[in-house]
Amino acid sequence: MQPLYDALRDMIPHEKLESHLEKGVIQIAPLAFMRGRTLDNAFVILDEAQNTTHNQMKMFLTRMGKNAKFVINGDPGQIDLPRKQISGLKEALLALKDIDGIAQIYLDDKDVIRHKLVKSIITAYKGIETD
Repeated sequence: MQPLYDALRDMIPHEKLESHLEKGVIQIAPLAFMRGRTLDNAFVILDEAQNTTHNQMKMFLTRMGKNAKFVINGDPGQIDLPRKQISGLKEALLALKDIDGIAQIYLDDKDVIRHKLVKSIITAYKGIETD
């Protein structure tokens, strides 16, 4: 979960972030802790979703309560699941593509905001993908 804390520290001043975390305005929780919850009036981000299973993705998506907005992000090219395990993200992209109220946005190397060499690295690896 460290990348989430790092990103929050980049965006929110330290005192304000600590206050939000302490008051529960911002919560960071492992996916396994979502079971049984209903998230009303929430903005929820599922990060690294390419590593979810079918059951985990379905469970996450069905936590959506009133006035909630969910953002799911992940890179289908960086799946760390066992070879025969289907990615919950890949499955959701197919299953949910025609549902009104759900949008899918695809990013590529032009959207990289890391070190300038990362774009070149991504391009170099395009030709040698093993999956």
